[in-house]
Amino acid sequence: MSIFEAVMLICFGIAWPFSIFKTWKSKSVEGKSLKFLIVIFIGYISGIIHKIFYSFDYIILLYIFNAVMVGMDLILYLKYK
Repeated sequence: MSIFEAVMLICFGIAWPFSIFKTWKSKSVEGKSLKFLIVIFIGYISGIIHKIFYSFDYIILLYIFNAVMVGMDLILYLKYK
């Protein structure tokens, strides 16, 4: 387990709830990019797959949390677009 990987995922993870709340409250996707959200989501899914097959540890929970947050942001994007 890498502390640096954990810190990176925690820092990214802190940002997503704010983004989700802003979208949900304003009901606007102004300034958001569907392509960006999809690329980030794929990145987290790839991290989860890597952890499952090559380097399983508790950091997988951070990848899952972040993937869920980005998934929620994607759903809100599609709902309000």
